[in-house]
Amino acid sequence: MVAFLFYLLSAVSVLCALLVLLMRNPVHSVLSLIIAFFAIAGHYVLLNAQFLAIVHVIVYAGAIMVLFLFVLMILNLNKAAPPYQTTLVKVMGAIAGGLLLVTMVASLKHSAIQPVAGAEDGQIGLVKNLGKALFTEYVVPFEISSILFLAAMVGAVTLGMRNKKDNSSAITHL
Repeated sequence: MVAFLFYLLSAVSVLCALLVLLMRNPVHSVLSLIIAFFAIAGHYVLLNAQFLAIVHVIVYAGAIMVLFLFVLMILNLNKAAPPYQTTLVKVMGAIAGGLLLVTMVASLKHSAIQPVAGAEDGQIGLVKNLGKALFTEYVVPFEISSILFLAAMVGAVTLGMRNKKDNSSAITHL
């Protein structure tokens, strides 16, 4: 059953990745990419990494792809005629893709999959283990990073308010 799900999710992700490249409508392309992200999240679940799957869905399929959709809708890239591309651009793209494929095959040719230590018990990737590690062994770096994120957020709000105040005063002087 797991092998069937793996092959099904793999086929869906590869098909949707190809549709991202082949679709002429950019909105359809983004929607295909979202489906590919969900298929990849399914692979994470099969690997018993539920936390990584949820974060992947929230960050990529949720936030990033919504931003892509907003940008596409704002820019209105759905023109009747696509921009003209010369044959040289197409040939250079094919050569670059072929060189990338050769590089990937050469780098993976002699690689071997090594078993992870402790993978026999099926406890790798669970949120319980991640929480235990974060709040025991890595509690100080975790708290320092949260303070750093809080300071960055306060700084961004402060800079945003200053720019908003400067723009509003410039408008009132006109």
